[in-house]
Amino acid sequence: MTRSGAAGREAGPSGGSARIAGFTFLFYIAAGIASLLLFGRATAGIDIAAKLATLAHHVVELRFVVLLDLACSFSAMTLGVTLYALTWRQGEQLAMFALVCRLCEGFLIAGSVPNNLDLLWLANAAGGGGQDANSAQMLAAYLLRSNVALTSSFFAVGSLLFAVLFVRGRVVPAPLAWLGIAASGLLVIALPLQLAGFLDGAAASLLWLPMLAFEVPLGLWLLFKGVTTPTLGRAARFGGPEDVK
Repeated sequence: MTRSGAAGREAGPSGGSARIAGFTFLFYIAAGIASLLLFGRATAGIDIAAKLATLAHHVVELRFVVLLDLACSFSAMTLGVTLYALTWRQGEQLAMFALVCRLCEGFLIAGSVPNNLDLLWLANAAGGGGQDANSAQMLAAYLLRSNVALTSSFFAVGSLLFAVLFVRGRVVPAPLAWLGIAASGLLVIALPLQLAGFLDGAAASLLWLPMLAFEVPLGLWLLFKGVTTPTLGRAARFGGPEDVK
């Protein structure tokens, strides 16, 4: 398809990818927040014994967490594929690396599902009184460890690269794309520090607010507005391919 001299809205396959990406952004955010809230409710307590006792009375919430985490895993992979489809013309290698990061994010989220299933088994066993207390607490402490910073590090790098490609190709409004670069870059720096224990988890949670301010408008924009098709000159000026057909 030959591009005209003026930029326009993508109406072909990329337009479909934009709508899928927009919906998935919003669904992922809603499912992720719901999962965190339900998991926090199901594992509330001041120590492992209290958490395990709470868990035994909130088995249903944990079952929903399993389903929500599985949905988040597929959402991350869907975003990787659809955002790659929207940005590969602006830099195929960067887009591919961003896709790999989002796929790793999805696989890591999926890896948490067996842990939650083990917690579900442990909660049922503890509720039935068929598990040694010390063994149950040791196993619960292991299963309740958090890998969020590791998973989110892959998310942040992928998000940063896609935001750079948004700016390069002017795929979405420039202020929104630059906000994505700033929010993602902040997490790229902070999350490894949190993973290594240099940054407190409560403080790190505040750093997600700029990302929320970026992804909600981005999801709505992609869902209802689509993406902008860059002109040939514009693509070349921002490092895109010289021959676009």
